[in-house]
Amino acid sequence: MIASVRGKVAAVSLSTAVVEVGGIGIELLCTPNTLATLRTGEEAHLPTSLVVREDSLTLFGFTDTDERTLFELLQTASGVGPKLAQAMLAVLSPDGIRLAIAGEDAKTLTKVPGIGQKGAQRIILELKDRIGAPTGTASAPAAVQPGAAPWRDQVTEALIGLGYNARDADKAVTAIEPEAGDQANISLLLRAALRTLSKA
Repeated sequence: MIASVRGKVAAVSLSTAVVEVGGIGIELLCTPNTLATLRTGEEAHLPTSLVVREDSLTLFGFTDTDERTLFELLQTASGVGPKLAQAMLAVLSPDGIRLAIAGEDAKTLTKVPGIGQKGAQRIILELKDRIGAPTGTASAPAAVQPGAAPWRDQVTEALIGLGYNARDADKAVTAIEPEAGDQANISLLLRAALRTLSKA
């Protein structure tokens, strides 16, 4: 299993990053929060989780080992695959997920596209005794670094990746534009966009 990668960031797209390791470019699927911490040409060290399927090998990259641990734990719940686990980490912080599950807060979990009321209750039932207490060590959500993709594109692509159509995603992004500022915080803007969509 590939537990982590370290190397120069060769490229950052709206949903992936390519890190050069020993002359090989390794593509990682990452949340917008993680991608916002990366800059092309700079060194990066990302914990990873390799998901093996009959027809594919997919490597997911994370900001820290806590995110990776939670990503893998979430997939032990019925009906939660890697894409849904990643969506949960895109919408909620690791401690936010722990608090929602430990506190049996199904409403918070249903903010994640793809999780309905029954799905949220099932996740709570199956993981409540194993999720652990909040660590309190999660770093603050990263702001967009110079040279990163414009925040509008990142947030729109993240919403589409979470299951919303392009038209609704664009409307939500336009609605939150006044909140962006000079150093747009992708994590906070994504959550603001999701709140806008949940009210629609």
